[in-house]
Amino acid sequence: MKNLTLSDYESLAELRFEIRNFLSFSEEAVRAVGLEPRQHQLMLALKGLPAEVRPRIGELAQRLQIQHHSAVELANRLSRAGYIRRKRAGDDRREVLLELTPRGEKVLLQLSLHHREELRTAGPKLVDALRKVMRTSQDSNGGRKSSTLKRRRST
Repeated sequence: MKNLTLSDYESLAELRFEIRNFLSFSEEAVRAVGLEPRQHQLMLALKGLPAEVRPRIGELAQRLQIQHHSAVELANRLSRAGYIRRKRAGDDRREVLLELTPRGEKVLLQLSLHHREELRTAGPKLVDALRKVMRTSQDSNGGRKSSTLKRRRST
């Protein structure tokens, strides 16, 4: 088992603090427009999907690291509120694709501009904290990259 120094713990704590600061800003901004954070995350994931990825519930659940049924419920709420809509695929009518409505596009643009502006301020602190973690991680491993923990899907 490898040991960590006090500096390692401090840099990890600082990174966590800076991430949490940004997430707190994001949650507050999202709630101010009447959405829940996960709803915003789904909308952003939907808009930001790579062109080769079909906008289906399964892909969005994977992007958000949530269970399929949780993504279905988020999509249902967003659909009822008029932010997204479901449409049948042209070639396979069984396939259901999601898309943002004009209302969804408008609120996502508003939030994304606000988030980008916040990142102009908070970004340098985040980058510095990440660099420090990476530097201490490499130093404590003799210059080697540390192994990463396997991600778990949350419910």
